[in-house]
Amino acid sequence: MNVREGILINFLVLITFSAILFSPIASAELPPVNDGNFHGDPPYLLEDGWTPLLNGRNLDGWGYMEPEKGEWAVSSGIYWGGADNPEQLTAQSGPGGRMYNTARGTNSASNIFTTQKFGDLELYIEFMVAGNSNSGVYVHGLYEFQIWDSFGKDLSEHITDICGAAYHYEFTEAQLKAFRARKERPRYIGGIAPMVRADRPAGQWQSYHIWFKAPRFDSSGNKTANAKFLRVLHNGALIHENIERTGPTRAPMKIAEAAMNPIMLQGDHGAIAFRNIYIRPLRPFAQ
Repeated sequence: MNVREGILINFLVLITFSAILFSPIASAELPPVNDGNFHGDPPYLLEDGWTPLLNGRNLDGWGYMEPEKGEWAVSSGIYWGGADNPEQLTAQSGPGGRMYNTARGTNSASNIFTTQKFGDLELYIEFMVAGNSNSGVYVHGLYEFQIWDSFGKDLSEHITDICGAAYHYEFTEAQLKAFRARKERPRYIGGIAPMVRADRPAGQWQSYHIWFKAPRFDSSGNKTANAKFLRVLHNGALIHENIERTGPTRAPMKIAEAAMNPIMLQGDHGAIAFRNIYIRPLRPFAQ
């Protein structure tokens, strides 16, 4: 075999290998990923039908609960202060796909909500919490999942302070009187700890993936079924499954339970940033 024949054979081998490597098999149709489990990349990259709630330019589509406090802005990058300044979150100026609540240098901004309302939904959201900060995702503006700098903390006596907890309900006057009579701290009525702890240290991005079924009402407006969270993943780990909410949890929006309501994010308990907020109508789990 001469040199020319050898070069030709090597070229043919390379072409054949490339054809195998980049054949349709390598990009075959994905199996169903909407089965309530973690599948690596965020779900909005793996399936269609998702709508972003951040436009990458400004806060159009969001409103303030307390406009005078404002404080939120968008950014292309979030800076955490690290071990030397763990309670600090600052941001690059200019438009981008993140939003944060320390635009004026304080850690107490307004709560912020979507101007659009949603019914049954699937929500994916990523967040970064600063040291000792506290926030929450309120689905329908009423039912909170806790966001808190809880990593490494023993919270067995304060379960709804765990990042990922379903928060507890407002207390009735009768319940408060009963707590006082027993000289107990009023807490945890209706609160549900996550099945596993998936919280990460301050300054790291985390995610929630939520499947939610809105409450049902009859033609007279009477509630016939409670709101229900079919599944909640925290950083890919299953933390809640088939939990009902009989009513709003603490510090909700001042709106009634309804078939459609907004998403609210808490901004008045420390520095917090969000990115990659996507939503779509609820779909049945793939079997």
